[in-house]
Amino acid sequence: MSVQSVSKQTLQRLPQYLNYLRSMPRTGAANISATAIAEALGLGDVQVRKDLALVSSGGRPKVGYDADGLIADLERFLGYGDTTNAVIVGAGALGRALLGYGGFAAYGIEILAAFDCDTALCGEKIHGKPVFPMEKLAEFCRQMQARIGIITVPAGEAQGVCDALVKSGVRGVWNFAPAMLSVPDSVLVQNEDIAVSLAVLSKRLAQKL
Repeated sequence: MSVQSVSKQTLQRLPQYLNYLRSMPRTGAANISATAIAEALGLGDVQVRKDLALVSSGGRPKVGYDADGLIADLERFLGYGDTTNAVIVGAGALGRALLGYGGFAAYGIEILAAFDCDTALCGEKIHGKPVFPMEKLAEFCRQMQARIGIITVPAGEAQGVCDALVKSGVRGVWNFAPAMLSVPDSVLVQNEDIAVSLAVLSKRLAQKL
Protein backbone atom coordinates (compact mmCIF):
# COMPACT_ATOMS: atom_id res chain seq x y z
CA MET A 1 0.00 0.00 0.00
CA SER A 2 1.29 3.47 -0.88
CA VAL A 3 1.60 6.43 1.48
CA GLN A 4 -0.86 8.35 -0.73
CA SER A 5 -3.63 5.82 -0.03
CA VAL A 6 -3.34 6.12 3.76
CA SER A 7 -5.32 8.73 5.68
CA LYS A 8 -3.61 11.81 7.11
CA GLN A 9 -4.59 10.73 10.63
CA THR A 10 -2.89 7.37 10.20
CA LEU A 11 0.23 8.99 8.74
CA GLN A 12 0.41 11.22 11.81
CA ARG A 13 0.26 8.19 14.12
CA LEU A 14 2.81 5.99 12.36
CA PRO A 15 5.84 8.07 13.45
CA GLN A 16 4.55 7.84 17.03
CA TYR A 17 4.69 4.06 16.83
CA LEU A 18 8.17 4.20 15.34
CA ASN A 19 9.46 6.57 18.02
CA TYR A 20 8.09 4.36 20.77
CA LEU A 21 9.58 1.21 19.28
CA ARG A 22 12.95 2.88 18.84
CA SER A 23 12.89 4.01 22.48
CA MET A 24 12.26 0.52 23.83
CA PRO A 25 15.18 -1.09 25.65
CA ARG A 26 16.84 -3.77 23.54
CA THR A 27 16.68 -6.30 26.40
CA GLY A 28 13.80 -8.59 27.25
CA ALA A 29 11.06 -9.76 24.90
CA ALA A 30 11.74 -9.35 21.18
CA ASN A 31 8.04 -9.23 20.37
CA ILE A 32 5.47 -6.54 21.06
CA SER A 33 1.72 -6.48 20.61
CA ALA A 34 -0.48 -3.77 19.16
CA THR A 35 -2.23 -3.67 22.54
CA ALA A 36 1.04 -2.90 24.34
CA ILE A 37 1.83 -0.09 21.90
CA ALA A 38 -1.69 1.30 22.30
CA GLU A 39 -1.44 1.31 26.10
CA ALA A 40 1.97 2.99 26.04
CA LEU A 41 0.74 5.77 23.73
CA GLY A 42 -2.76 6.19 25.15
CA LEU A 43 -4.44 5.06 21.93
CA GLY A 44 -7.15 2.54 21.13
CA ASP A 45 -5.78 -0.93 20.47
CA VAL A 46 -8.19 -1.53 17.56
CA GLN A 47 -6.94 1.62 15.85
CA VAL A 48 -3.30 0.70 16.41
CA ARG A 49 -3.90 -2.80 15.07
CA LYS A 50 -5.53 -1.41 11.93
CA ASP A 51 -2.72 1.11 11.41
CA LEU A 52 0.02 -1.50 11.75
CA ALA A 53 -1.78 -3.90 9.41
CA LEU A 54 -1.43 -1.28 6.67
CA VAL A 55 2.36 -1.30 6.86
CA SER A 56 3.33 -4.74 8.12
CA SER A 57 2.22 -8.32 7.66
CA GLY A 58 4.40 -9.55 10.50
CA GLY A 59 1.80 -9.56 13.29
CA ARG A 60 0.74 -12.93 14.70
CA PRO A 61 -2.15 -13.69 17.08
CA LYS A 62 -1.04 -14.05 20.74
CA VAL A 63 2.55 -13.36 19.66
CA GLY A 64 2.46 -9.83 18.26
CA TYR A 65 5.15 -8.30 16.10
CA ASP A 66 8.87 -8.80 16.08
CA ALA A 67 9.93 -5.35 17.31
CA ASP A 68 12.93 -4.98 15.01
CA GLY A 69 10.94 -6.21 12.03
CA LEU A 70 8.14 -3.77 12.77
CA ILE A 71 10.64 -0.90 13.04
CA ALA A 72 12.04 -1.85 9.64
CA ASP A 73 8.53 -2.06 8.13
CA LEU A 74 7.58 1.38 9.50
CA GLU A 75 10.84 2.96 8.30
CA ARG A 76 10.41 1.42 4.86
CA PHE A 77 6.80 2.55 4.55
CA LEU A 78 7.56 6.09 5.70
CA GLY A 79 10.56 6.33 3.41
CA TYR A 80 13.07 7.02 6.15
CA GLY A 81 15.80 5.27 4.17
CA ASP A 82 15.44 7.88 1.43
CA THR A 83 16.81 11.31 2.25
CA THR A 84 14.60 14.26 1.29
CA ASN A 85 16.40 17.58 0.97
CA ALA A 86 14.79 20.67 2.46
CA VAL A 87 15.46 24.40 2.75
CA ILE A 88 14.32 27.05 5.21
CA VAL A 89 13.22 30.53 4.20
CA GLY A 90 13.56 32.90 7.14
CA ALA A 91 16.72 32.78 9.25
CA GLY A 92 15.22 34.41 12.34
CA ALA A 93 14.81 32.83 15.76
CA LEU A 94 12.50 30.01 14.63
CA GLY A 95 14.49 29.30 11.49
CA ARG A 96 17.69 29.12 13.52
CA ALA A 97 16.08 26.73 16.00
CA LEU A 98 14.99 24.40 13.20
CA LEU A 99 18.44 24.52 11.62
CA GLY A 100 19.90 23.43 14.94
CA TYR A 101 17.51 20.54 15.50
CA GLY A 102 19.27 17.26 14.87
CA GLY A 103 16.23 15.01 14.94
CA PHE A 104 15.16 15.47 11.32
CA ALA A 105 17.81 13.04 10.05
CA ALA A 106 16.04 10.16 11.80
CA TYR A 107 13.06 10.83 9.55
CA GLY A 108 15.05 10.98 6.33
CA ILE A 109 15.02 14.78 6.08
CA GLU A 110 18.11 16.95 5.65
CA ILE A 111 17.87 20.73 5.87
CA LEU A 112 20.58 21.94 3.54
CA ALA A 113 20.49 25.72 3.94
CA ALA A 114 18.50 28.79 4.89
CA PHE A 115 17.54 31.79 2.78
CA ASP A 116 16.79 35.31 3.93
CA CYS A 117 16.22 38.77 2.49
CA ASP A 118 18.47 40.32 5.17
CA THR A 119 21.84 40.73 3.44
CA ALA A 120 23.55 41.00 6.83
CA LEU A 121 22.72 37.36 7.50
CA CYS A 122 23.78 36.07 4.11
CA GLY A 123 27.16 34.40 4.15
CA GLU A 124 26.72 33.29 7.76
CA LYS A 125 26.59 29.69 8.87
CA ILE A 126 23.98 28.71 11.44
CA HIS A 127 24.62 25.36 13.11
CA GLY A 128 26.88 24.58 10.19
CA LYS A 129 24.24 25.39 7.55
CA PRO A 130 24.82 28.31 5.14
CA VAL A 131 22.47 31.29 4.75
CA PHE A 132 21.98 32.54 1.20
CA PRO A 133 20.15 35.53 -0.30
CA MET A 134 16.69 34.90 -1.75
CA GLU A 135 17.85 35.38 -5.33
CA LYS A 136 19.81 32.13 -5.06
CA LEU A 137 16.80 30.09 -3.93
CA ALA A 138 15.65 28.76 -7.30
CA GLU A 139 19.11 27.76 -8.52
CA PHE A 140 19.96 26.09 -5.22
CA CYS A 141 16.70 24.13 -4.98
CA ARG A 142 16.99 22.85 -8.52
CA GLN A 143 20.67 21.97 -8.22
CA MET A 144 20.25 20.20 -4.86
CA GLN A 145 16.81 18.77 -5.68
CA ALA A 146 15.26 20.26 -2.57
CA ARG A 147 11.69 18.98 -2.34
CA ILE A 148 10.55 20.55 0.95
CA GLY A 149 10.45 24.25 1.76
CA ILE A 150 10.06 25.41 5.35
CA ILE A 151 8.55 28.86 5.79
CA THR A 152 9.46 30.80 8.93
CA VAL A 153 8.74 34.37 7.83
CA PRO A 154 6.05 36.87 8.92
CA ALA A 155 2.52 36.28 7.65
CA GLY A 156 2.66 39.12 5.13
CA GLU A 157 5.66 37.57 3.38
CA ALA A 158 4.51 33.95 3.44
CA GLN A 159 2.60 33.76 0.15
CA GLY A 160 5.41 35.39 -1.80
CA VAL A 161 7.91 33.00 -0.27
CA CYS A 162 5.62 30.07 -1.01
CA ASP A 163 5.30 31.14 -4.65
CA ALA A 164 9.10 31.35 -4.92
CA LEU A 165 9.50 27.87 -3.43
CA VAL A 166 6.94 26.37 -5.81
CA LYS A 167 8.69 27.98 -8.80
CA SER A 168 11.93 26.50 -7.51
CA GLY A 169 10.55 22.96 -7.74
CA VAL A 170 9.56 22.39 -4.12
CA ARG A 171 6.74 19.85 -3.81
CA GLY A 172 5.97 20.16 -0.10
CA VAL A 173 5.71 23.23 2.15
CA TRP A 174 5.96 23.20 5.93
CA ASN A 175 4.40 26.53 6.88
CA PHE A 176 5.03 28.15 10.27
CA ALA A 177 3.64 31.53 9.22
CA PRO A 178 0.12 32.37 10.49
CA ALA A 179 -1.22 32.61 6.93
CA MET A 180 -3.27 30.42 4.60
CA LEU A 181 -1.28 29.64 1.49
CA SER A 182 -2.49 29.15 -2.06
CA VAL A 183 -0.60 26.41 -3.92
CA PRO A 184 -1.11 24.23 -7.01
CA ASP A 185 -2.79 20.85 -6.48
CA SER A 186 0.58 19.17 -7.01
CA VAL A 187 2.07 20.84 -3.91
CA LEU A 188 1.38 19.69 -0.35
CA VAL A 189 1.14 22.13 2.56
CA GLN A 190 1.44 21.32 6.26
CA ASN A 191 0.49 24.30 8.44
CA GLU A 192 1.92 24.71 11.94
CA ASP A 193 0.29 27.67 13.67
CA ILE A 194 2.15 27.89 16.98
CA ALA A 195 -0.13 30.59 18.39
CA VAL A 196 -3.25 28.54 17.70
CA SER A 197 -1.72 25.45 19.28
CA LEU A 198 -0.79 27.41 22.39
CA ALA A 199 -4.27 28.96 22.58
CA VAL A 200 -5.87 25.51 22.35
CA LEU A 201 -3.60 24.21 25.10
CA SER A 202 -4.41 27.22 27.28
CA LYS A 203 -8.14 26.71 26.77
CA ARG A 204 -7.93 23.01 27.60
CA LEU A 205 -5.86 23.80 30.69
CA ALA A 206 -8.44 26.39 31.86
CA GLN A 207 -11.21 23.82 31.47
CA LYS A 208 -9.23 21.29 33.48
CA LEU A 209 -8.41 23.59 36.40
